[in-house]
Amino acid sequence: PEEPPVAAPAAGSGRGSAAVAFALGQIGDAYAYGGTGPSAWDCSGLTGGAWAAAGVSVPRTSQAQFFGLPRVSMDALQPGDIVGYYGGVSHVGIYIGNGQIVHASRPGRPVSVAPLYSMPVAGAVRPG
Repeated sequence: PEEPPVAAPAAGSGRGSAAVAFALGQIGDAYAYGGTGPSAWDCSGLTGGAWAAAGVSVPRTSQAQFFGLPRVSMDALQPGDIVGYYGGVSHVGIYIGNGQIVHASRPGRPVSVAPLYSMPVAGAVRPG
């Protein structure tokens, strides 16, 4: 039987929920620059892997994801949306609901959950 996700999203599309479930399943995996899985990730590798698991192809880099996908306002966030951080969108995470994201943040720190506003937010996009 399939294991349930760590935290059930409150809302969102079926694909967004599938992306969240995949991202939550990677918690504890290693960070690796350029990592696209299956056991080590960088930020955009994780968001891309999550959406690939949901059947949606997204661009590879954080900037290409943020500037190439449909923008969504922060007050309309749904689980599965990709949140961009910092002025140049050098970081992305997957919104999982309840004011939290899953992300692969930096070397030496495993994939983890963090508060949505724990870094400067540039905005959000919604794949698929």
